[in-house]
Amino acid sequence: MIPTTLRSVFLFVFAGLLEIGGGYLVWQWIRHGHSVTRGMVGMVLLAGYGIVATYQPADFSRVYAAYGGIFIALSLVWGWALDGRRPDVPDVAGAMLCVAGAAIIMYWPRT
Repeated sequence: MIPTTLRSVFLFVFAGLLEIGGGYLVWQWIRHGHSVTRGMVGMVLLAGYGIVATYQPADFSRVYAAYGGIFIALSLVWGWALDGRRPDVPDVAGAMLCVAGAAIIMYWPRT
């Protein structure tokens, strides 16, 4: 059995890849003139993101607040991997702060 925190981190990353990947495909369709099929696949991925997020163990507001920090970091990694835009020091520092904030929101022990 996968520990709850590890499962939650996996779900955040999976949801992030679906959302960023879907948004990227829609962006390519509209901004770069790629096929409508690419845009439709992007929309399906975006819908998948909405579904995957529901499997998180916390409530909606906490999950979506924490997800914002994960999304920021994953977006920078995506841009580096696919567009060759390497994050600079402020990007990395900001992403680290956001991920730390997400971890506090999701995993700080509560009574």
